[in-house]
Amino acid sequence: MEKLRFDGQVAIVTGAGGNPGLGRSHAMLLAERGARVVVNDLGREPLGSDRVPASAEAVAAEIVAAGGEAIADTGSVADEASAHTIVHQALDRWGRIDILVNNAGIGFLAGFDEITSADIHTMIDVHLMGTIWMCRAAWQPMFRQGYGRIVNTTSGGMMGMPGMTIYGAAKFGIFGLTRGLAVEGAAHNIRVNALSPGAATRNGTRHFTIPDPEAKKAFEHNFRPGLVSPAVAWLAHASCDVTGMLLHAGGGKVSLRQVCMTEGIDDPDLSIERVQAGIGTILNPTSLRPALDPRDPSVTGTSAATALLVPKSYEPG
Repeated sequence: MEKLRFDGQVAIVTGAGGNPGLGRSHAMLLAERGARVVVNDLGREPLGSDRVPASAEAVAAEIVAAGGEAIADTGSVADEASAHTIVHQALDRWGRIDILVNNAGIGFLAGFDEITSADIHTMIDVHLMGTIWMCRAAWQPMFRQGYGRIVNTTSGGMMGMPGMTIYGAAKFGIFGLTRGLAVEGAAHNIRVNALSPGAATRNGTRHFTIPDPEAKKAFEHNFRPGLVSPAVAWLAHASCDVTGMLLHAGGGKVSLRQVCMTEGIDDPDLSIERVQAGIGTILNPTSLRPALDPRDPSVTGTSAATALLVPKSYEPG
């Protein structure tokens, strides 16, 4: 099997200063395979707390000590201007940006009626807006060079978990962003995919505990960040020809997660009562099919209906 390499390519990995951490693992693997890496990490939480300390400088130094090329950046992805600065770090140093791994994040485990408004804004700003700003900053450079690979981090929490309603909303938003960018980037050899990771990290210990020491030790071994990074790296590789996909990786397992559609009902005289009568058919899981390719008009509407729609010129608000 041919060993996949990233020689000559430049990658940015956000939220990559934690140890152990997913971003650090992604950055180390890409560098090990030849990529030059901008290691980004705020080094603290957005509101100033250092409860989960991290160091972009330390990870960049690790990469350099191992014979790779890396520079550190401590800007916040939640700020649009800072996101542009992060990308320009790569452009100024190496003249290009081939790979963007959006991994930066923050978590609060709290009920919907418990979480503060400030923490809601922080979560949306870092996860969703941070991913948007980083993609916006990298988009034109990738567009101009006719090549790019973007990997956005989602979460199993987007499917609905106690205490993760806002977090899940932000992560589902990232999946929607991924699908739209996959469509826009397709003609320019820009592949955009999402990945939901399962790993034992220092950030996770803030919100969850495993009381049994042996079970905790086994979990930390079986769900090492290094067992997520190969899936991220493949999505970031030139040979990756899929786009708009959502993979899940954790504990050595990699699988596909996607939104699906049922056959449903079709009635030109639709009424409330008809919906009630047909709900069994609408929800029938045996007719489910995945909405795989975002470039397929049947995924977002019928081909005939989509063909009628002609976009108007953009009018800024």
